[in-house]
Order: sequence, then C-alpha cells, then structure tokens
Amino acid sequence: MADAPRPSAIPPAIDRLSWSSRLSLTSRILAVNLLPLLLLGGGIFYLDTYRTQLLNERYKLARIEAQITAEALAGASRTRQEALLVQIGKEQRMRLRMFDAEGLLWADSFALDEPSFQFDDITDDSWDQQFARWLDRAVDTIVGAEPVTDYVEPESQRADAWPEVVRARDEGVSQITLYDWRDGTPVITAAAPVGLNGATLLTTRNAVDITESVRAARSSLGVAVFLVLTASILLSLFLARTIIAPIRLLSSSAAKVRQGRDRDVEVPRLPGRRDEIGNLARSISDMTSALRHRIDAVDSFAADVAHEIKNPLASLRSAMESLPRVEDPELRKQLIDVAAHDVKRIDRLVTEISDASRIDAEMSRAIRERVDMTNLIKAIVGSRETRAENADHQIEIKSRGHAAIVTGVAPRLERVIENLLDNAVSFSPTDAPILVDINNDGSCVSITVCDSGPGIPEDAREKVFERFHSVRPDAESFGNHSGLGLAIARAIAEAHDGRLLAEARPDGASGACMRFELPTAR
Repeated sequence: MADAPRPSAIPPAIDRLSWSSRLSLTSRILAVNLLPLLLLGGGIFYLDTYRTQLLNERYKLARIEAQITAEALAGASRTRQEALLVQIGKEQRMRLRMFDAEGLLWADSFALDEPSFQFDDITDDSWDQQFARWLDRAVDTIVGAEPVTDYVEPESQRADAWPEVVRARDEGVSQITLYDWRDGTPVITAAAPVGLNGATLLTTRNAVDITESVRAARSSLGVAVFLVLTASILLSLFLARTIIAPIRLLSSSAAKVRQGRDRDVEVPRLPGRRDEIGNLARSISDMTSALRHRIDAVDSFAADVAHEIKNPLASLRSAMESLPRVEDPELRKQLIDVAAHDVKRIDRLVTEISDASRIDAEMSRAIRERVDMTNLIKAIVGSRETRAENADHQIEIKSRGHAAIVTGVAPRLERVIENLLDNAVSFSPTDAPILVDINNDGSCVSITVCDSGPGIPEDAREKVFERFHSVRPDAESFGNHSGLGLAIARAIAEAHDGRLLAEARPDGASGACMRFELPTAR
C-alpha cells in the first residue's frame, strides 16, 4: 500500500513566491528598491508627450501669427508691407515670405534685412550636443513617434515649391506644417492667404526653445534619477550587508557544528542586534547548546547503560561458566538462582532504559487531556493494594484546596505517582504510614509523597534524580531497582511543564518528601 503523501511544510503564501528563492537576497533587495526608480526613470522617454503639447501650442501660435500678419499686410502699400515683414521677423525671430498671385516670391524678410535667426550647423557640434541628438532619436524610436519630414530650403523661389502654400492658395485657409532640421529641432511653417488678390504669406520659425526645454527637463530628471538610483543602490547594498553578513556567519558556524569540526565552535549570539536577525542568532545559539547538551546526555546515558548492564552480565557469565564444573546440587541451585536473578536485572534495566529513552518522543506526540489527580491517585493506591505492592504500608491521602485538575497524559502521570510510591515503600519501615498530600492553590497542583525512612541529606537531594543513582535500604535485595525511577519521574514532570523536588518532611520527623508540582488546568 502506497504511503499517503505528506503535507507540505511550506506555507502556501511562501510557496507561491518560491520562484524568488532562485535569486540571492542581495539581488532581491536591489530589485525591490530599484524597480520603482527604474519605472520613474522610464518617465524620461515619455517626455515626448510634453514635447507634443509644446508643439501643439506652437502650432496654434503660428496659425494666429500668420493670420494676424496676413491681415496687417492686406491693403498695405508695398513699402509698408516690406517694413512689416522686417519688423515682425526680427521681433518674432521668424522668416516671412510673400508670394504674389502668380506664385512668384516678391518679398523676403531675410533678403530685406539681416536674418533674425540661423539654422545650427551640426558639423561643429560638441559631443554633448551629438549625444543629445542621438538620445532624441532613441526616444522617438522607443515611443514610436511618427517620422517628420526633414527641412530643406527649396531651390525654386516659386510658391508651388511649398506644399503648405499651395494648399493655402487652393483652400483659402491657413496651413501649418512641421519639419525637422538636421540638429533635431522642429521647424514650423505657416501659410496664410493675404487679402483677396491671391497673394500668400509664408512664415518659418526654428522652434529651438522647444527642443531645449525637453532636453533640459530630460537632463534634470535623468540627473535626479541617477542620484537617487545611486543612493538607493548604496543603501540597498548596506541593508543587504547588514542582513547577509550575519546570516552567512550563522550559516558558517552552523555548518561547522554540523560537521563536528570543532566542539568549541560558538554560534554568535549577536547581542547588539535587537531585530529578527538577532533573535534568529540567539535561537540558533540556544538550539546548538541544547543539541550539544542532548548529545552529551546521550553519550553519558550510553556509558551508564553499558556500565549498568555490564555488572549483571559479568555475574551471569561467572555463574554460567561455573555451573558445568559444580557437582554439588545445592551449589548448582544457588548458581542457577543467581543466573535467573541476573537475567531479571537485565530485563528490568532494558525495560527501564527503553522507557526512559521514549519519554520525549512520546510526550511530543501524545494528546493531552484534563486529569483529576485526586481520583487518579486513589485509583493507583487501590490497584496497588489489590496487587499487594504497598508492603503492608498504610497510604494516607489528604486533599486540600480546589479540585486537583491538570492537563496532561494520564498514563505518564500515573507512572510518576507509581515511581514515587515505590520509592516511599522501599524506604519506609514496616507498618509505617506513607502520606500523600494533594493541594491546589488555584495556579499549581502540588502532590507530596512523604515516607518515614532515613531521609535524604540536603547535598544529595538533586543526585537522587540522576540516572542509575541508587542508594537502597540495607534490608532490600540487591538489583531490585534500576536507579532510573526518579529520573524518569522528573523527565515526565518537566515534559508537563512541572517539576519534581526532594525535600525534608515539613513536620521535622524522619523521612523524605517528594513534591510533584503541575500547572492547574485552564
């Protein structure tokens, strides 16, 4: 039967972003910080919209100028017309030409006086001007701008050399046309009828200021984006370093710990950091310390197990090796009894060791429930009396305070009480009572088991909870206890967020008390 698929340990929200895990943390930080700036930098290309708006406004201005000038020229004498062409040309930095009804050029402001502007000769342009023209063409290509006809001064001086003049004469309304000079600046021409005798006015303006405004805005935005981009990159790298450097340090230390290269490797705790990285460092450091402690405990436990099993095995081996050489039936019986006793000791040790090694794993998987400790203890005492495990000792149970309800694993809590009662029965003199006091003060359930034995010296009260620590009464047969009972009981208590302590009797009488404390159920 196929195994059921295990649920993914990765939360869905994180799993959906798994593609980003292919990038380094530095790359992701840079991407997150630079993407908005790059989008802002893309606005440089869309200054073309700004340029279009300026051109549209200039078209309107050129049409109005041509119409007003045509009205001023209509009906004026030739001398006055020439004076107006020169004056308006200088003031507006335009070139004005008049064509008669036959289409012949009869007046040109550039011929009548000094030209009011000159087209730029790109042959002597500096590198920055050449770069500006290249950038203009690149932007036009990226935004898909419509191509503009290059401005070329026609050789013919007739009106039909200018398409806009022809349309103005035919349609009787002003016409606007956009050209492009070699330096990338726009050239705007406007043709308008003059009066009713068929004359036509043509104005030509090189709108250098539009190109200069767009380039200046693009340069300012470009410089601002570059500065902010540079600052963002530096800050992102600094942020990445503050995150990645300690993570790499933690990763390197963890790798050394995993490889076991040096037991003295210390995982840095980064006490100066109060952020998530610092919390992670301290958690890993604590985890490493706990892991080493667990490894040391396992090594110590293995050594103790080997030592404890070695003794009964040596005794068993000696008995079995001596048995074939002994003829006396009584002595043979004694050797067989020794062997059987050693086998029981080994079996008891293996059982206790197995139980002790499974506590943590079982407690992590067990389902906890509400347990009434008073009822549990009464049931345990009654069951022990039925099995004659109390050795004629009277066990007195006293309950005080609130109901002793805790949250835990009942079989394991039962094991603690059994071990405490076994310990009390072992050390109490014959017929001496064993006292069990149960008290709930509202926050803690305290169970105290007191015997009437010799007691435990104050400096030895922690040692009784060590594995394989066994100081038994003189009258008890050797090997009947593994020395793991109280160690197992304390491990179970701590797994329930409780504790198990050894104390003197509160009434001052001879004997010892084991106090088992558990949090009250909520």
